[in-house]
This record gives sequence, structure tokens and C-alpha cells, in this order.
Amino acid sequence: MAEFDKGYWEDHWSSATSDSERELPVNPYLVTETAHLHTGTALDAGCGTGSEALWLAQMGWEVTGADISATALATAQARAATRDVNDRIGWIEADLSHWKPERTWDLVATSYAHAQIGQLSFYRRIARWVAPGGTLLIVGHLHGHPHDDHPGHVHSEGATATLAAITNLFAAPEWRVEAGYEHTRTVHPGGSPVQLRDVVVRTRRLV
Repeated sequence: MAEFDKGYWEDHWSSATSDSERELPVNPYLVTETAHLHTGTALDAGCGTGSEALWLAQMGWEVTGADISATALATAQARAATRDVNDRIGWIEADLSHWKPERTWDLVATSYAHAQIGQLSFYRRIARWVAPGGTLLIVGHLHGHPHDDHPGHVHSEGATATLAAITNLFAAPEWRVEAGYEHTRTVHPGGSPVQLRDVVVRTRRLV
């Protein structure tokens, strides 16, 4: 299993040399699954180069983008400087496997983020940062299917999850799973078509 530590992610983002590799489009599931939500505070957990954090800020959210990679965050900050969102977004360099924020957010979202502690433990951890009444949105790689979205990016058992395993983390009465599904989509990194097999879960914290 890949060691998704700081060195791994620094290498990952340092090796991204083209704009299409560094400045990915916003995740479409984020757009769909937050369309009905009232704007408030949001955390992009594992924000990478900031595509989702920037989109949320443009939609009116007060956003925190957190990532382990200083290289990724430098790109995110440079992208934010070209848009009128600096007053609605802040960046934090942190290892989310150990980070202990002293606050919660109305929305916590994560898109394909991998941590050393494994996917399910990571999702359970970031769920603690959702305010009562708030929403957790998880977008991940579906377990049991090959992935080839990033050359050299290993999608091992520790980097994938099943729909059932994720939804089982959020049992009543504390949580209500409001959406959960698998989906396949095609992206074109570097101009070549690549299929992504995704798992998406949106759950609301009730208490």
C-alpha cells in the first residue's frame, strides 16, 4: 500500500508540470450535492490545488482549504489571487491524519483525498469536524475497480472504499445518509480519456 505521507504528496504535486495536472476542474459531484445547501462555513479536507475550495468560495461559502502538501497549497493560493475570493478563503498546511482543529464547519467535503490512516478511518476522523446540522460530502475511488486517473498514483486497498463501508460509518441517530451512489465518469487529463469509478456519500449530522 502506498504511504500517503507528506513526502508522497509533495512528490505527487511537484511532478505535475502542466496546467491540466495542477489546476484540475471542480469535482462535479460537489456542484450537484451542494446545490440545495445554504451557504455557510466549509472545509475542503485534502484540498490539493484548490479547485473545490475556490468554487465553494465563489458560491459564497466561507472556506478553509487544508492539505498536507505545501506545493499544492502554493498553487491554490496563486489561483485564488487571480479571483475575487481572498476574503472568503484561507489555507492551512496540515496532516489531516493528526490535525485537531478547534472548530467545526457547516460543510466538510473531501474529494479523492488519501491519508496514511486509510480511507474509512480518514472519513470517520473528518466527520468529527462537521457542526450539528451540517453536511459531510465524501467523494472517493470505488473499491474493487481499477483506476488510472493519475499515472503513478497507486489506488490500493487503503485508497479505495465501498459504498456500504462508508454508509455504515454513519448510522442513526447521530447521522442521516441523504445520498449514496456509485458512478462512472470520463475525464481527460492531458487530453486523453480516463474512466473514474467513484463512490459518493452525502450525510447530515443530526446532533
